[in-house]
Order: sequence, then structure tokens, then C-alpha cells
Amino acid sequence: MGKRTVAQQLVDVLRQAGVSRIYGVVGDSLNPVVDAVRRTKGIEWVHVHNEEAAAFAAAAEAQLTGRLAVCAGSSGPGNTHLIQGLYDAHRSGAPVLALASHIPSHQIGTNYFQETHPERLFAECSDYCELVSTPDQMPRVLRIAMQRAVGHSDVSVLVLPGDLAAAAATVPTGTSPLVSSAGRVTPDESQVQALADRLNSARTVMLFAGAGVRDAHAEVMRLAERLKAPIGHTLRGKEWIQYDNPYDVGMSGLLGYGACFDTMQDADLVLLLGTDFPYDDFLPQQRTVQIDHDLGRLGRRTVLDLGVHGDVRETLRAVLPLVRDKENRSFLDAGLRKHAQSLETVVSAYTHDVDRRIPIHPEFPAAVLDELADDDAVFTVDTGMCNVWAARYITPNGRRRILGSFLHGTMANALPHAIGAQMADRSRQVISMSGDGGLAMLLGELLTVKQHNLPIKTVLFNNSSLGMVKLEMLVDGLPEHETDHEPVDFSAIAAAVGIHAVRIERPGEVRDGLKEALAFPGPCLVELVTDANALAIPPRISAEQIKGFALAAGRTVLAGGVGQMLDVARANLRNIPRP
Repeated sequence: MGKRTVAQQLVDVLRQAGVSRIYGVVGDSLNPVVDAVRRTKGIEWVHVHNEEAAAFAAAAEAQLTGRLAVCAGSSGPGNTHLIQGLYDAHRSGAPVLALASHIPSHQIGTNYFQETHPERLFAECSDYCELVSTPDQMPRVLRIAMQRAVGHSDVSVLVLPGDLAAAAATVPTGTSPLVSSAGRVTPDESQVQALADRLNSARTVMLFAGAGVRDAHAEVMRLAERLKAPIGHTLRGKEWIQYDNPYDVGMSGLLGYGACFDTMQDADLVLLLGTDFPYDDFLPQQRTVQIDHDLGRLGRRTVLDLGVHGDVRETLRAVLPLVRDKENRSFLDAGLRKHAQSLETVVSAYTHDVDRRIPIHPEFPAAVLDELADDDAVFTVDTGMCNVWAARYITPNGRRRILGSFLHGTMANALPHAIGAQMADRSRQVISMSGDGGLAMLLGELLTVKQHNLPIKTVLFNNSSLGMVKLEMLVDGLPEHETDHEPVDFSAIAAAVGIHAVRIERPGEVRDGLKEALAFPGPCLVELVTDANALAIPPRISAEQIKGFALAAGRTVLAGGVGQMLDVARANLRNIPRP
């Protein structure tokens, strides 16, 4: 077998940490690592067609499993391709290790072929980024990078010149466990008492939940019952809090719906639960308390009456015994009524003759997809209008997952995210809700799906338009320009690379077409030819934006269909006690 190389040592340490795959494109400075993977049982190289997709795939795997996921890029362009997906992983809090291979170490600083400085390039989108300069640094630096990624739920980047990867290892590999179970932050008793005092003294309280409520559903429900408090949520919080929730008043933000925004503005006190919601225009600028396990996030979006440093679940468990029951539920009931009325007013937008309209209104297949998908399906959604359809139609239940580039907001994430999700579990249903703009941007990843025979169901909403960009122009009073393109038959492209494809142009074909695709045992693409004029507006829009929109009129704008959420809202209304 010859000398034990640094590359082999790296792969052995990854195996010790439970890593079973590396996403990337082979070649050049990565060759020693790829060869070490070839010779090592239990780990595989997952070939993608763009390193950007490798980073997205690793991010999705890490978010689904909670374990370290790994991607790699060769020197120069291979590195720079990684950066988009690593920004997404960094902002999503995904524990990802990126191996950025480098030019020969003795050529660094000479403007050599493909020379970049990865240790500078990735500094902004990682928590840890270091250059390996000698074999003596390994495997210590690698273990530090892995532990930082897992410990901080963030990206670590290890920069490794190709000649060092091929060099003989000088330090014993040894064994050392990767500590992957994080402890919980419990707030100080004085903070718990201060939180209880504010909740008890406020006449009305509204809870606003983000992704930090992931394992605190029961505690949030108990607090809402005790406070008679409506619950709103962010897009990232939707999958963790909306299900089995009789206090739900919808979602706020640019893709929001329901009564969330109005209820938040009307409350005497708003309690932010595990959210770093970036759109401060939608948040009250006073009367606000925030709970977060990250001390650095407290108060950076809105002025706080109180910041509490703690895990949401542990904080609520500590404060619940101190919170008094509120007897008056008129604020909660008013919020529930307003929420149901808001949904009632827009529901006709997607139910009236929608099963007969051509082109297909995208809300219709989104609702059908929600109905047909597995109870534990993973949905990956492209940035743009697919975010809207997922936010308003995919019904969470505590088992489904919804992944997207919700904080970085890049196009083309859905299919590579789906690749990572499906690699993590081939038996689980994975559905990529792709837009034609996003799919076109990383179209080569259809080859990746076929090459690895991943049973991903790519549901393509093809409106021959960049719909979200069009909406932005309309709201700003600008005439749409360069948002539309000539129609493309993506089903023909998928079929040409060997993927089973279904093209649907009539709404009457939607249900059977989706059923066929979801039942197909291998990769499948369903192309839905949808209406480019079906857009969505946020729950709050300024007078200036309305004027701008009127100036650019001539488009059909929907205030937002809501799928099964209307039925839930109606059921919640029935639960309001009658005098």
C-alpha cells in the first residue's frame, strides 16, 4: 500500500467521525484525497457536476441528519464554485466541512496557475477556515475543524495544498471521538423571573416562533394556553410549530399570510422564540422580549424590553411554573377570527375554476402535491415563487421537512439540496419543488441524479419567467423587463438524460401526473406548465408600493391561496368557547 499519506489520514479521521460520503468534482489537487476515498471502505465520493451543488447537497444532508457532512473543491475554480453553497450552509446553521484543495505549497504567492487564497475567500462564510502548511498540523487541525463545525452548527473550511495531501503523514492518526451532542443553554434564574414578570403583567401577549422552537412544540403550546396567546411564525419556523396548533395566526414576512402581522402589532407584548427574523419592518420596535440560545442575536433585529439567553425549550420549562393563567381570551379569539377571515377572503383566488384554467395556476398542483406526498416527505424548494407555494400549501405535521435557501436566498438550491437529502436516506421520499429559472441554472445536476440513480421527484413549476423578480419590479412601479424567456421543454431534456419525465399542460392531468411521478421507483421529473401571471404579495405593502404596482398594472396578483390552512383555521374557530 506504500506510505501513509496525509490524504489517507484525512479520510481515516472522517470515517472515525462517521462521515460516509464526500460531495465534489474530482481532479487535479484533489486527486490524492479521491484516491484515498477509493481505497477506504465505508466512504464514497459523490460526483456532482458543479461544486456549488456539492456544498448545497452537504448542507441538506447536515440539516436533515444533524451530523457533519463534507464537500470538496479543487484549487482555483473548484474552490470558487463552492462558495455559493457554503454561504447557504453558513447562514442555515448546517454543520459542514469543506475541503478546499490548493495549488502546490511552494507556488503559493507566485501568481501560479489557478492561484487563489481560499483562507481569505471563505473567511466570511465560515466559522473556521485554516490553511494546512505542513503535514505536522494533521490530523489535529482537521479534528478542530470538524468539532467547530458540529459545535457551532456552522461551516469549517480546511485548505490543503495538493502536494501536502500526497505527502507522507508525520503524526500518528490516533483515535478521537467527534462530540456531536450539544448541551442546552439554561437561562439565569433572574432572567427567568424577569421573563415571568413581563408575561404576567402584559394584558395581551403574542408569540412569534422561528426555527429555534424545533424541539419545543409542547412547551410553546402550554405557554400559549396559559397566556391565551396567538402564535405566529417565520418561514423557517413553520415546519416546527404550525402543526397541531389551535393558536395559529399564520406567517409574517415577505411571503406571509393570515393575521400574524396585524396580531403582532396589536399585542401589548411580543415574545420572540428562537428566531433571528431579518425583516425588521415586520417587527414591533418596542414591547418585545426575545429568547435565543445565541447571546449575539439578542436585540439585533428590534429594540428589546428584555433579552433572555437560553434554549427555547429549557427556558419555557423554567418559566412556565411562574406564569399565571390569563382568563380573558378575547385577544386570542379576535386573532383567530381575523386569521380565518383573511384566509377566507383569498381562498376563492385559487378555488374558482382553478381545475379548468389554462395555463395551470401553480397553487392548484401545489395543493395536490401536498395531499399526495408522504407524511415524512422532504421538500426542497427553490428561491422565488416556489418558496411562496411551499409556505402556503405544504402542510407540516412534525415529520415532514422543508429545506430551502431561506436566509441566503440564492436560486438553484432545490435540486442539489434534494441530492443531499436523498443520499442521506434513499428510502425517504424527497421532492424538489423547482422553478424553471433555478433548475436551468444548475441543470447539469439532473445528470447527477441519473448517475447515482437517486429516486428524487423533481416537480418543476415552469412559467417561463422569473416570477419573483417580476413581482419586485411591479411593486417598485417598474415595467417588467428581461424576466420572461422563450418556453423550454424541460421534460424532453430530462428524458434525454434517461430520467422518466411527465409534462403537464392541463389542470385535469395534474393529479394523475403527480401520482404517477410519486409512485415511480426511480428519478422522475414532472413539468407543470404554469401561469406566469400568478404572483403573490406580502401581508403588508406600503402606499408607495401599491401606487407603483398600479402603475405597472396588467398582471393578475393573488393575495395568496392557503391550501389546507383554511380548514385548520376554521377548525380553530370552532374551538372558541361560546358564551
